[in-house]
Amino acid sequence: MAHTTAELEELLMQRSLTDTQLQAAAAAAPDFRILPEATVIKIGGQSVIDRGRAAVYPLVEEIVAARKQRKLLIGTGAGTRARHLYSIAAGLNLPAGVLAQLGASVADQNAAMLGCLLAQYGISTVDGAGLAALPLYLAEVSAVIFSGMPPYKLWMRPPADGVLPPYRTDAGCFLLAEQFGCKAMIYVKDENGLYTANPKTSKNPTFIPKISVDEMKSAGLHDSILEFPVLDLLKSAQHVRQVQVVNGLVPGNLTRALAGEHVGTIITAN
Repeated sequence: MAHTTAELEELLMQRSLTDTQLQAAAAAAPDFRILPEATVIKIGGQSVIDRGRAAVYPLVEEIVAARKQRKLLIGTGAGTRARHLYSIAAGLNLPAGVLAQLGASVADQNAAMLGCLLAQYGISTVDGAGLAALPLYLAEVSAVIFSGMPPYKLWMRPPADGVLPPYRTDAGCFLLAEQFGCKAMIYVKDENGLYTANPKTSKNPTFIPKISVDEMKSAGLHDSILEFPVLDLLKSAQHVRQVQVVNGLVPGNLTRALAGEHVGTIITAN
């Protein structure tokens, strides 16, 4: 049932914010995509940036060329240094919120380094309040860099088990893509995509070019290529209903994915 703005406002004034009818009325409001032409790219920390110049420089070249035709929001992962910090902090019995702050500091460092490499092209690194200027950056230079860790910090939701932050850089980049109503979400990793087993440790695993969230979960692959919570975020998303995972170590893969080619693995909401 459609509700007018006046009816929705009346419900908001009279009902609890958890009221079922109010929730349904709010959900029925028309969707609005803030940056519908932009694509979010997540550059993996451990998979790409930690490999240094050999992995990062070719991607920088692809990004510089691609932004002539595309609008890009480039998020950075945390990687090996964050894992080292997590191991120390967890050993000290520190909570998930503190680990989230530590992980964010590494993703920030990676964003800063990528920002330095792209500075000569006018591509800036933004965070916090700077995200409000995204439309201006995209209009002027068609690209911007951000730290992929969601800014929950001490307000990070504790996981059911352990203390590792459940929402990390994969989730942070997806959330940005979804909230801005972006065109696509591309994860740049160091594997060709999703396999039936870990290709780094298993012999002859089968490559999976396309799969749904439910199929991944039923096959026990829900925690194999992306952070587990990303699948639930994708399942409930309004705008970004699929994500693409590509091997950024293969020159041209990112460019092909940005052009809409089915390279790597596509994970769909349903």
